[in-house]
Amino acid sequence: MKLLTLLLLSLVAVASAPALAANGIAFREMHEATTGTTMPATVIYPAAGPAASTELGPYRVAATPGLDIVGGRHPLVLISHGHGGSALGHHDLATALADAGFIVAAIEHAGDSHRDQSGFGTERVLLGRAWQMSALLDLLLADPQLGPHIDADRVGVAGFSAGGYTSLLLLGATPDFARRESYCAAQPDDAEVCVEVPAIIERLPVSRATDDPRIRAGFVMAPFAIFFDAATLARVDAPVFLYGAMADRVLLPAYNVLPVRDALPRLHTFRGITGAGHYVFLAPCNAGMSKTLPVLCVDPPGIDRGALHSQINADAVGFF
Repeated sequence: MKLLTLLLLSLVAVASAPALAANGIAFREMHEATTGTTMPATVIYPAAGPAASTELGPYRVAATPGLDIVGGRHPLVLISHGHGGSALGHHDLATALADAGFIVAAIEHAGDSHRDQSGFGTERVLLGRAWQMSALLDLLLADPQLGPHIDADRVGVAGFSAGGYTSLLLLGATPDFARRESYCAAQPDDAEVCVEVPAIIERLPVSRATDDPRIRAGFVMAPFAIFFDAATLARVDAPVFLYGAMADRVLLPAYNVLPVRDALPRLHTFRGITGAGHYVFLAPCNAGMSKTLPVLCVDPPGIDRGALHSQINADAVGFF
């Protein structure tokens, strides 16, 4: 009798558990006019249909191509990946937001992705990243399938590393590239900023502002921030949820996330993950990726990336 009772209770628990949300995934191509760059975009959205996953390269993404979007208007979050990254590098964040009713879109930044890093250390990337995100927003709002379902008054941005820098640009911060000289005098061994790129940042013949007032909030993870001073960060007139990895050896917290934390006038929340390295914000890796890309995938002892991402994703859903 006791066994029967336990079986019945387990069946009730299964029956009452919420069904997994179904997400759709769509692919677009977008063009950014100022830099003359074209790049792929990935959109994940709440969908009508059975929940399933799709294998996309090394990633298993909890979304299915071809599903119809759920009716009504949905808030939108744009995701900007880090230097040399991928549009799917934060796929678990994207699907968590889609589960909660958001449309989520990411691009593979031209000149600064895992396929192409030819623009690293140039204005084509250092300014162009923000223009690319604004062009993505233009594309989505005009898209005949997706545009009618976007609530244009509820648009946010999430970004990691160089994507965090991009998010701050979009929210009103202005970079001062001359700050690199004093930073490199203090940290001459910083390979990415001070060694591997030319000392003179390649300029564009034309320029324009990088802020986009249509974007109302930012979820910023381990931002690259040496080009920002306190005065420009004080002009970010939008709420920001800020995450840092306190054992970050790629973007030292003392020069990056902590000055951002201290200067933002509308800091919503700051969470510093003790003991975590820079790449903890990338989606948890499968066994194959962990073996071939340990620098990106293997965390220090005591850091459970899966558990951390449950918290990070929940924070993003709650914030937006």
